[in-house]
Amino acid sequence: MNKADMLIYIHPELEPQARSELTRMVEGRVGVDCAEFDRHSHSHALIVKYDPDAVRGMQILDMVRKTDPVATIVGL
Repeated sequence: MNKADMLIYIHPELEPQARSELTRMVEGRVGVDCAEFDRHSHSHALIVKYDPDAVRGMQILDMVRKTDPVATIVGL
């Protein structure tokens, strides 16, 4: 199994409940190991660890954009 990390910027004013639901939704995707916000330094940065053989990064971003249409992927 391969491992990859992806950083997605989310709108900083996204409500805490929406952030929680977003992480649960992304973590429920086959191939995603974990999804979490960096609460200490960048609360708008969603870090996703996933298996690129099971799911593509753009598929994850498309999921996130259902909650935040302007979410942007940033390379690590």
